[in-house]
Amino acid sequence: MSVILAVESSCDETSVAIVKNRNILSNIIASQIDLHKQYGGVVPELASRQHLEMVNPCIDKALTDSQLSWNDIDAIAGTVTPGLVGSLIVGVTAAKTLAMVHNKPFLGIHHLEGHIYASYLNDPDLEPPFLCLLVSGGHTSLIHVKASGVYENIGSTRDDAAGEAFDKVARLLGLPYPGGPIIDKLAKEGNREAFKLPEGRVSLPNNQGFHPYDSSFSGLKTAMLRLITKLKEENGDNLPIADLCASFQFTVAKALTKRAIRACLDLNLTKIAVGGGVAANSGLRQHLSQEADKHNLQVFFPPLTLCTDNAAMIACAACDHFNHHWRSPLSVGVVSRMNIEEIHKLYDIT
Repeated sequence: MSVILAVESSCDETSVAIVKNRNILSNIIASQIDLHKQYGGVVPELASRQHLEMVNPCIDKALTDSQLSWNDIDAIAGTVTPGLVGSLIVGVTAAKTLAMVHNKPFLGIHHLEGHIYASYLNDPDLEPPFLCLLVSGGHTSLIHVKASGVYENIGSTRDDAAGEAFDKVARLLGLPYPGGPIIDKLAKEGNREAFKLPEGRVSLPNNQGFHPYDSSFSGLKTAMLRLITKLKEENGDNLPIADLCASFQFTVAKALTKRAIRACLDLNLTKIAVGGGVAANSGLRQHLSQEADKHNLQVFFPPLTLCTDNAAMIACAACDHFNHHWRSPLSVGVVSRMNIEEIHKLYDIT
């Protein structure tokens, strides 16, 4: 039963957690949303400075809440990829320093793998193989989880990620950043059938049809821009905001659900785990659950607190790898991007 302290600082949350296998002992999250809201998105330099300010208080709070000492910690983990390089450096430097000072092994964790492990924290009996629908502000992927640390990315977005599309459409509607939560809230008051919008498809070469698993949201974003412009010309600024939010959200949910279920059936899988910030979206949760039931598929959603970036999911992934005797050299560096299929490069595997 390994105990791991992990640091997560890939974007705009500074988080430190202590996890014992699949049980959270503490999970401290310092969000930067209020800092970046005035700019309509994350400002990398500001994010790095805020991580630098918050990482030590988060470490202290995580230890206090867990009621553990450093002697109780088996290893230290940190998110090394993907993410904003400056932000990653802050968290990884703190994690490596703790590992050296306290003579603990270090594990560098892939951020997307952390989102996969968020479902393990809520459902400890979940085991591969299963499909992970990973949807966030920076990523929209369908990942075949074959075994611990063994992944195949079978579908991705070709342009905007789902969360990014929410933010951009919110901006078109004059809504605040981040766009996902406010669109979700307003969509509950609207008619999702009010406007017909394109789901977006990715063409295969040589007129071979469309890619079954890849997503595209740029066409949907453009359709929303044209629709909003048309409605403003007809009605001025008196827009049916709730109906627009509901129609947009339902279109995204349909597109993601269709691809996830098709992939699950094609691969003869029976379980879908959903991770990332957009996993908190009520429209996606409802539609995917309803459609999965029709095919006798199980769907696993993490609790809302584990959908956004957090260190508990990073620690959970590290626990699994630590138990399999994986260790990272202290020379491992941060990388802005890395395919999840290449995580073995982060470890000295024995």
